[in-house]
This record gives sequence, structure tokens and C-alpha cells, in this order.
Amino acid sequence: MGTTTPPRTLAEALRARDDESLAGLLRARPDLLTPVPNDITQLATRAGTRASVVRALEHLDRFALQTAEALAVAPDPASYETLLGLLTGDGEQQDGEWQDGGRPHADGHGERHDAAHTRTTAEALTEAIADALPAALGTLREQALVWGEDERLHLVRTARELLAPSPRHPSPTGLGPTVAEATAGMSPGRLQEILAAAGLTATHDPVSAVAALTGLFTDRAAMAGLLDTAPAEALSVLDRLVWGPPYGEVTPNPAPPVRWLRDRGLLLPVSARTVVLPREAALHLRAGRAHRVPEPQPPAVEAVAHRDPQAVDSAAAGQAFLAVSTVEELLKGWNGGGPATLRAGGIGVRDLKRTAAALDVPEPVAAFWIELAYAAGLVASDGEAEERYAPTPAYDDWAELPAQERWAHLATAWLAATRTSGLIGGQDAKGRMLSALGPGLDRSAAPEVRHRVLALLAALEPGTAPDPGTVLARLRWERPLRGTAASPSPAASGSSSPTGSGSDGDTGDLRTRIALWTLNESELLGITGRGALAAQTRALLASGPAEAAALLAPLIPEPLDHVLLQADLTAVAPGPLERPLADTLSVLAEIESKGGATVYRFTPGSVRRALDAGRTAADLHAFLATHSRTPVPQPLSYLIDDVARRHGHLRIGAASSYVRCDDETVLNEILADKRASALRLRRLAPTVLAAPVDPASLLEGLRDMGYAPAAESAEGDVLITRAGAHRTPPRTAPAPVPEGPPVPDTTLLGAAVRAIRAGDAAATAPRKERDQDADAPPAPPGSLPRTSAAETLATVQAAALTGSALWIGYVNAEGAASQHVIAPVKVEGGYVTAYDHTADGVRTYPLHRITGVAELADDATP
Repeated sequence: MGTTTPPRTLAEALRARDDESLAGLLRARPDLLTPVPNDITQLATRAGTRASVVRALEHLDRFALQTAEALAVAPDPASYETLLGLLTGDGEQQDGEWQDGGRPHADGHGERHDAAHTRTTAEALTEAIADALPAALGTLREQALVWGEDERLHLVRTARELLAPSPRHPSPTGLGPTVAEATAGMSPGRLQEILAAAGLTATHDPVSAVAALTGLFTDRAAMAGLLDTAPAEALSVLDRLVWGPPYGEVTPNPAPPVRWLRDRGLLLPVSARTVVLPREAALHLRAGRAHRVPEPQPPAVEAVAHRDPQAVDSAAAGQAFLAVSTVEELLKGWNGGGPATLRAGGIGVRDLKRTAAALDVPEPVAAFWIELAYAAGLVASDGEAEERYAPTPAYDDWAELPAQERWAHLATAWLAATRTSGLIGGQDAKGRMLSALGPGLDRSAAPEVRHRVLALLAALEPGTAPDPGTVLARLRWERPLRGTAASPSPAASGSSSPTGSGSDGDTGDLRTRIALWTLNESELLGITGRGALAAQTRALLASGPAEAAALLAPLIPEPLDHVLLQADLTAVAPGPLERPLADTLSVLAEIESKGGATVYRFTPGSVRRALDAGRTAADLHAFLATHSRTPVPQPLSYLIDDVARRHGHLRIGAASSYVRCDDETVLNEILADKRASALRLRRLAPTVLAAPVDPASLLEGLRDMGYAPAAESAEGDVLITRAGAHRTPPRTAPAPVPEGPPVPDTTLLGAAVRAIRAGDAAATAPRKERDQDADAPPAPPGSLPRTSAAETLATVQAAALTGSALWIGYVNAEGAASQHVIAPVKVEGGYVTAYDHTADGVRTYPLHRITGVAELADDATP
């Protein structure tokens, strides 16, 4: 501003900032940038709106928030010394205050700590507060929550209203209203009675009476003398109210201790049954502190174990490979079409149970894998009439990648996802159950919490596993919520019953749950190993997925090209198998158990499935001989030959359906079997039976009877049935739901600051006063000029000839009014072409949309 005059408003304080400081404000509070403010005044107005202030307060750390809370209960304006005193106290702390937050009991028999240790702790905390306060105050100033010099600090009005105490909204500090606020409306006679009971001289008016009572409560010596005469039971009541809530209920005929306090103004009536401890009295009892336990420094993240970093990386790599295999197994199970889509979206509870059973994991873990595949764009709804979930085309591309790159893709998607699988099974605000892949699972805070949890783990030494409790405590300090948890105080015996909330509690439950889910999901996904952050994850956070995949690759076991065949019709895969081998074996055999080694079991049904897929018995014998490190057991060879000999002996076609067989004896057996009655078969020829059911039902029915029929085409050829590969149309991964507007980049910030500065120059540029009617009221500052069309045209033409600048009011086609400082260059055809100092460019304006013009003062600078 070019002057040392202290700012009188937030707008003036913002106007005095440099461009870098304004850009910092817009970066810290991006909601102020949408849309770009026209000028500094509009920016200040928007920064003081309730929604914007609430968002800014919710992004403060605990000590910055405590600083704002202290300013909310301080006089407006307050000095830096006053603010520091509210955070550290006035030096009159009693022994034990910093430990338990309360004053000693009146009878002196309360629990005491070692005096020397207490003083040392108090001095250390006071020093820490003094060191941390400039940074906290700087944060509040940067975010335009506080403005003014150190001698006159102002908390913006909206923040004061949100943080200051009121009957409906207790202060987070636990302080009540001031004496002046609590006695508003009290009769003058009652005020004089309070003064007399407190030993004060009577006054002539209520204002001086309130001032006298306030002076008593803020005078340390006088207040101590008054409390020395109080009954012990009265001091016990004050102990219950001092740290909040400051309100208590009283009976119509309160006990003597409560009457003693009420008569002397230490408890002031709020209603017929409610009293409050005034703020000045509470601050005396608190030794001048606004908060019970100031927290200038963040709590440290403590370690529970130190492990070998190589062991951590290996454990995380093994879990990462298992994560990739689990997602692949999940989508293989949905290859021919997954669960049906519920009408409201998502999959049903039974489908989730079946998926969990197929993956051999608990349902919450199955829900996590399903949501992870969805977030990675590997599964989606197919959008058909009978809508089902199925793999997307992107899954086929993902499946062809090396295992380390597949993991990096999953981990990157998890970090950015706002959908939180931990909510599945709960209820939304309307009482509807939240289902996997259904709506209502987005929580915009999830990515920020995940990144912050991993950043805290990354700050530890490699191989260090943190204590989850200290991680949660650190997160709560970094982003506390303004609300306080309900903490009813015990009732005073026979007198008052304070109710309300505690002074410094948290209701921040969602962020805590997300942090806990993050720690659990990190272990499942291979982000951490044995509780510690893996090296590949550090690379993922610092350098990206390519570097993480490169570090993970040597730690993942090489796929095997062989299995070990056993005599009990099983095959053991001692490690991960190559993809073609695993695909073929999953068709030829059933997976019996998984783990470090996978056990496959051969059954007649599985062998028939391989034959249905187009394999011959010779193919299966050759496949097993090639890929087994042990000889093919004779029982397995017999099983393949026996199933192959019977496979295709019966043929199924469309008649509605028919059965044909060269062996009449087999058809006679089928007709004589009672189990075939439901198929309603009849003989068409010695070797042909017909049925009114469809071929698929007939095929299934005969297989249930123990036969091995094969389907055939209209030409009589055997139909080869391969596993279906149902895919959705191309789908993109779900977009994360952002938490508020995105942080603007440097280019946008620079352009926005220039636009705001130019708009402010137009709004505040001094202009020449025109002759006007003496009776006409002066135009308010910043109002749009009003001139006639002829006067507008003449003024613009004259400015174009002289090259001078004008201040104009303009209304665009949408009816939005604005103001600009322009230097006209050309006027013709009803348009003026000018250099617009506001927009920093040449613009053309229709003359009929210019509401008026005014010449700038000679010393004005556009």
C-alpha cells in the first residue's frame, strides 16, 4: 500500500500483500479461486464466507487451530502478548496443572506431582509454545483467517462466530460467555446485589457494574482473596466447570455452595434452571490458559519393531505377488460373466459370500480385492439387458504385463482411489446398506489420508514398523476436527449438573478409520512388509510406478514351467507357474489348496472339461509328460483314457434336442432309467432319441446321470466349448471424487493474481468528479458510472484522440456487470477498441453495453 498505516479491514490487509503472498492464499484455499474474484474486495468477502472459513479451519493442524480458538475468546483486536498469554498462562500455574490440566483441590489433598519436575515441564511447554506460535500465527495470516499487525490481531468475524462460545455452540476451549454477555438483560438491582455480595462498591448504572465485576474476575489478587472465603464445596463445583462444559443445571432451591457462587456472580443465570461460569472467572481458575493442554508440537511416531530391511522387502514382495495372483483369480472367476448388478448398483451379499469362498478369504478382504480391481479399471458393468459385472478389455492388457508392473498398476490405483471398501456392509445416511461396487463408497479424504500415512512410515528408518496408535495420534494432530466429543461431567452433589462436551476431544472418526484401513490394506497389497514400508513403495511414492516395478522385479519368484504329479491324482506346483501352463492346468484340474505351493486335483469332471475345450486324450498325455518333473502316475493315465473313451459317445443336437448313439443298448439303458423321466425322451429311430428340452438342459441332465455326452452342430460336427471370455465394452477406471477444488498450478495462480490486481486497480482507481445536481446523493465508492449514450460516445472519442485512460462500467450479454480501466484506440461502427488494463489485452466493447464512463484522476495509475 506504500504506507505504514495499519489495515482497517481484511481487504486492505490483502491489498497490502505482494503477489507471492496472494498466490499462497489462493494455493492454500483453492475454493477462493472458483470463479476468479473480480478484485481484492470480492476476494476478501469470499474469504469470509462460512463455507470457505469452515473448509480452511478443517485444514489446520491442532496448534494452529488452538491459536485460532484462543483468538476467538480474546478481545478483538488482541495483541500478540495477549494471545501468547492465553496459550501459556500468566505464570501462576499451580503444581500439577500441566499434567492433569486442573487446579489443585480446595482442601489441598488432591494428587500432587513433584514440584521441581512440574516446573521444569511447565517451562519446557511454555518455551515450546513461544517457539511454535509465530509459525501458527503465520499460517492463520497466510490463509486470511487472521489479519492485522502484532499489536492489533483480528480473527475474521466468521471464524470468531464458529469458534467463540454460545449457548447452542460451546467453545472448543470449554470457556463460556464473558460477564458482559452473560449479564445482558439482567436487572440493575440484581447486578447491585452481586456487587455487594462480592464486596464491591455499588455503582450508578449497569455498564459500570458489569465493568466492576469484570475487573474483579480479572484481578489475580482480588480474585484469589474472594476464592479464599469460598466454601470447599463451592470450589469443588468450580472444579467441575472450569475446563468445560461451563454450563450446569440447578434446582429451584440450590444447595448453599451453589447459592454462594451465584450470589457473587461466579455462576450467572442463563435460564431458570441453567447457570454458566463466566469466561473471566474460568480464565483465572485456569491460570489464564485458554486450553487445558496446548499441543505446540506434533506427537512423534514411535516404533514397535526394527527389522532387517531386506526381510521387509522380501515379505512385501511375496505379498505383492499374492495380491496380483488374487486379483487375477478373481477376474478369471468372472471371465464368463460375474455377479448380476443390483438395481441400486453393486453386487448382492450372496455374490460377495460366493466370491469370498472362491478366493478363500474373509468377506471384507474379498470386498477389498473387488473394489481394487474396479478402481484399477479391470472390472465394470457390461451394460447389457441382464446387467452383470465382467472383466474389461483393459484386463487382458494388464494380464499380459510382468507381475511387477501389474502390482505397480494396482498400487497406483489404490493410492488415488476415493472408494473405501471398509464401508461395505455399513449403512448410508438413509439407512441403506452399502454394497461392494455400489454407490456411496466414495470418501474424498481417502487419498490424502493414505498418502499421509505412507509419508509418516517413509520418514522412519528402513525396516521400522510403527506403533499404529502413534500414527493415528499424529494424524489427529495434523488435521483435527473442530467438533468435540460428548463428555458429560459428573453432577455436583446436591447442586449443579454440568452437561455438554469436553474441551479438547475429537469426533474425527472417519479419518481414523481410513487410516486403520490404510495400514491393513497396505499389508494385503504388499505396500508394507511385516508392518514396515518396503523399498519398492518408497520408490513408488518418490519416483513413480516404473521405478517401483524395477525394484520389485528381482524380489518376485520366477514362474515355473513344471509341476510334480502325485499318485493320488494330484499335482503340486511348488511356486508360481508360467501363464500358459497355469491356464491349461486350471482347466484340466481343480485347485484344491493354495499357499506357497498350489495343489491341483484331477477329477472326471475336470478331465471332461478339458476334452470339451477341444483337447484330445493324446494332447493331455503329452501335456502332462512335458510339464511334470515326476513320471505320469498310472491312475491319472487311466482316468484320462476312461473319460476320453466315453466322451462324445452320445451326441446332443437341436430337435428341440436329440440324442444319437450307434449303440442301441446305451439308448435303451437311458430310456429305462427313471432319472431320465424329467427329460421326456422318446425314440425316433433305433439310434436316435428326441426330447422337448433345449440341448443345454439335455446335455446337463445326461451328465448328471453319469454319461459323458458331447454336443454337436447342425452339420453333425462335435462342438468344442471353451471357457467364455465375456468382456465389457471399453470402460475407464472410476474417477476419484476430489476433496474440494483442485490445487491450482503456478500458471493459473499467476494469471489469477494478475486479474485480481487489475480488477482491483479498476475498482479503486481515482477518477474525476463530474458536475452533478447539488441535491443528488454522491455515488458510493466502487459503484458503476452512469452516463448518457451521447456523453459516453463523446468521452470515449476524446480519450481515443488524447490517448488517455477511462474507467467504464460494462454489462455483458449474460447481464453480469463489471468495471474496467481501458485506453481507447479506435471508435467506429458502435464499438470501441481499447487496451484493457484490467484484462491486460486489447478488447472490443459494444458501446450500447457500456453503462457509463469516468475519466481517471491525473495521478491515477491504471
